Amino acid sequence: MKINPLNTIDFYKADHRRQYPDGTEYVYSNFTPRSAKLAPILDGFDDRVVFFGLQGFIKHFLIDTWNENFFDLPKDGVIEAYKRRMDGALGKGAIPVDHIEALHDLGYLPIRIKALDEGSRVNIRVPMLTIVNTDPRFFWLTNYLETCVSAELWKPCATATLAYEYRRLIDERAEATGAPAEFSLIQAHDFSCRGMSGIYDAAQSGAGHLTSFIGTDTVSAIDYVETYYGAENGVGVSVPATEHSVMCMGTKEDELATFRRLVTDLYPTGVVSIVSDTWDFWQVVTEFAATLKGDILARRPNALGLAKTVFRPDSGDPVKIICGDPDAKPGSPQFKGAVECLWEIFGGTRTEKGFKSLNERVGLIYGDSITLQRARAILDGLQEKGFASNNIVFGVGSYTYQYMTRDTFGFAMKATWGQVGGEAREIFKDPITDDGAKKSAKGLLRVEQSDEGFILKDRQTVDEEAGGLLQTVFENGQLVRETTLADIRQRLAS
Repeated sequence: MKINPLNTIDFYKADHRRQYPDGTEYVYSNFTPRSAKLAPILDGFDDRVVFFGLQGFIKHFLIDTWNENFFDLPKDGVIEAYKRRMDGALGKGAIPVDHIEALHDLGYLPIRIKALDEGSRVNIRVPMLTIVNTDPRFFWLTNYLETCVSAELWKPCATATLAYEYRRLIDERAEATGAPAEFSLIQAHDFSCRGMSGIYDAAQSGAGHLTSFIGTDTVSAIDYVETYYGAENGVGVSVPATEHSVMCMGTKEDELATFRRLVTDLYPTGVVSIVSDTWDFWQVVTEFAATLKGDILARRPNALGLAKTVFRPDSGDPVKIICGDPDAKPGSPQFKGAVECLWEIFGGTRTEKGFKSLNERVGLIYGDSITLQRARAILDGLQEKGFASNNIVFGVGSYTYQYMTRDTFGFAMKATWGQVGGEAREIFKDPITDDGAKKSAKGLLRVEQSDEGFILKDRQTVDEEAGGLLQTVFENGQLVRETTLADIRQRLAS
C-alpha cells in the first residue's frame, strides 16, 4: 500500500483548521520526552534520552512520501481521494478541501523544523525539536503533522536510548573486569526483527540499535542507515548461525554429527553460532564440547583473525544458564553454569585485572528475553565467579525493543505559541488532575547547554528563539542540515 500522507492523521486533526480562532497565522509546537517513570532502565539512569530518527523521517516521509504521493500526483485525483475518505467517515462535506487544494498548488510543505543534533542525549522535559509553519495560510499544518511526527520518532529515540544504556552497562563491566573495550561493539546483538510491528518498524528500530553497536541480525536496519544516514559498508555485522529447524532436521541421535559438520565442513574458519539447547544443553557444553575440542581448536582464523565456535542456549533462566544455579546439585553442570563448563574444557587467559576470559576459540550468546536487568545480573554473576564480561554476548530482541510505547519516555508534541491577527500568543497546558508530567512549556523556546546537560528556556522573544542549540534542519520541503551515522556514534561516544 502506498501511504497517502494526508491520511497519516487521527481523524480529529482534519477539522482543527476551522477550530483555531479566526485570523490564526502561525502555530509553533515542540516534540519532547516528558518522563522516564515507565522506562525499563536501570537504577541510576540520568534522565537523558537519545535523539535519533529525525533525518530518516524527513527524507522518507516529509520529502519522498509527500512528493510521490501528493505533490507529484494530479491535483484532482488527490483531492478526490481525500474528500472520499473524509466524507466516508465524517459525513458528506464535513471537511472542506480548499486548504488541501492550496497546499497542492504551493508544491511543498511550508514547515520549518529546528532540532538538536541527532545523537544528543537530551534531558527529560527538554525539547528535541520545534516545528512551525512558514506561510500563514497553512497555520493548520503544524499540528496536522503531529500524529505522524509522534508515530515515526518516539520508537527510534527509545530504541537508541535503551541501546545506549546497554552499551553503558557493558562498557562499565569491561572496565571493571579488564575485558577488551572493542568487544563491547558486538556484545549486544540485535535479535528483534521478527518481533517488531512490521519490517519498516524493525528497520527504524534496528537503526536505533546501530547508534551504539555494530552487531545486528536486522538486515533492513543497515539498508536504512545507508539510505538515510550516509552509512558505509560495515556499519553492521553478523555471523553464520543455525536455528532449531536445522538442529532438529539433523535428528537428536546425530546431534553431535551436526555440530561436527558445522565446525569442520561448513565453517572451518571464522565465527559460527550454534543453537545448543534443542535437546540437552548441558550435554552439549560438557560431552559434545569435549569430544569436539580438537576440531574446534583446529578451525582456521579468517581475515579478521577470528575462528570462534559460539554455543547458544535459548531457554531457561539466562542468569542460571550462564552463571550457574546455586540451588542445583553441587558439581553438576547446572551448578557450574555454561561459562565454567567451557572453561574446564578449553581454559583461556586472564585479563590484566585477573578475570578469566574463555579461549578465543569458544564463546556464548544468549538471546531469549534479555533485558537490561537480566544483562546486569549475568554480568554481575560472571564477575562474582571471576570471569571477565566478554565471556557472553547478549541477543537483544523484541523483549527489549518492542516492550515499549510512546509513554516509555512520555513523548509528546505540543503547541506552545501562536500568532492570531498579528498578535503573538503564548499558550500552554497544565492539567490540575495531572502530576505535572503533562505541564507544557510556554511560548517560543530555546535550548542551551549547561553543566547538567541541555536546559530549556521558554517565553523567548523572536530574536532569542533564533539562537540556542535548536538549528534549522528542514524548511519548505528541503533538508537543509544533514548528519551521518558516524557523526551520531561519535556524539554518543563522547
